[in-house]
Amino acid sequence: MAVLKKYWLLYISMFRASFIADLEYRVNFLTRIVTDIFWYIAQIMTFEVLFMHTPMIGAWNHAQMRVFLGVVFVVDALYMIILSENLDQFSEKVRKGDLDLLLAKPANSQFMISLQKASTPAIGNLVIASAWFIYAMIQMPDFQWLRLFWLIILIPCGLIALYSMRFAMAATAVIFARSENLQFIWYQIYRLGMRPDSIYVPWLKWTLLTALPVGVIASLPAKALLEPASYGLFIWAIMLSAILIYGTNKFWKFALKNYSSASS
Repeated sequence: MAVLKKYWLLYISMFRASFIADLEYRVNFLTRIVTDIFWYIAQIMTFEVLFMHTPMIGAWNHAQMRVFLGVVFVVDALYMIILSENLDQFSEKVRKGDLDLLLAKPANSQFMISLQKASTPAIGNLVIASAWFIYAMIQMPDFQWLRLFWLIILIPCGLIALYSMRFAMAATAVIFARSENLQFIWYQIYRLGMRPDSIYVPWLKWTLLTALPVGVIASLPAKALLEPASYGLFIWAIMLSAILIYGTNKFWKFALKNYSSASS
C-alpha cells in the first residue's frame, strides 16, 4: 500500500505540472478541445446516417448504438488524458535520449514513461463525452441504471487493454529505434475497436476479444449496459487485464535488455 500511495502522489504531482504547463498556451488548450469536438461529430454523424437506411447494425438498434458511442468517447477521453501524449511521443523520447533520463530516476521506468505527462486539454473531451453518454442512456427505454456499476470494472479493463497494446507497439522503438510503420498498424487495429464487435464475422470477433483485445475497450462495457449479463466474458476481461499488465512488464524488461542508450 505504501508503494501504491507513493506512485499515486507522484502521478498527482506530474498531473498538476502538466496542467500548469498546458495553461501557458490557452489558445492551444481550447483549439485541441474544438478539434476533438469535430471528431466526435464525425463519429456520431457516421452512425446517424447509417441508421437512416437500416434499423439495426450488428445486434444493436439506433438508441443502443448511441450508448456504445458514449462508451467509446468516455474511454477514448480517459486514454487521451492519462496516456496518449506519453505513448505518442515514445519514439521521440528514445531518439532524443529522454529515455536515458527516465531510466536514471528512482522510480519504475515503465510507470514514468507511460504517465509522465498528462494531456489536460482532454478533460474538456471527457466532459463532452460524459454528456453524450448520459444523453444516450436517457434515450434508452427502461434502462437499468444499476448496470452502470459494471463500468467501474469494465472501463478500467478496457483502458488496460488499450494501454497494453499501445505500449507494446510503442516500446518497439527501444529495440528498432524507428518503428513508425508499427505505429500505423496500431491505429488500424484501434479503429476496429471503435466499432461494435457484433458487426464482425465470428473469427474476427473472437480475435478482437482475445489475441488483439480491442473489443474489450468499448464493446464489452457496452454489452454490460445493453445485453443480459455475460459473467464469463466479464471474468475473462478481468483475467485478461492481469495477463496484459504482466505481459507488457515482461516485454518492457526484454526491450530494455536490447537498449544501448541514445548516446552509444
